[in-house]
Amino acid sequence: MQATAYTYDPETRSGSVLLDDGTPVPFGAEAFDAGGLRLLRPGQRVRIEVQGSPGTGAAADAPAITLITLQTF
Repeated sequence: MQATAYTYDPETRSGSVLLDDGTPVPFGAEAFDAGGLRLLRPGQRVRIEVQGSPGTGAAADAPAITLITLQTF
């Protein structure tokens, strides 16, 4: 799945991305480390792998990003 980097804190190695529909999804240091990145700037196009699925309603599981890496063409 593709997204756009939205926030990134180099001290905690965590941040958030925006899905193509504008939904913000946070990621933790584990997902950042799994992708082998050293830095991430807001606006960069990224590829993410998620566990769970976005949905609607109170019972919907929020997606959890398990890997984030730069999108290459």
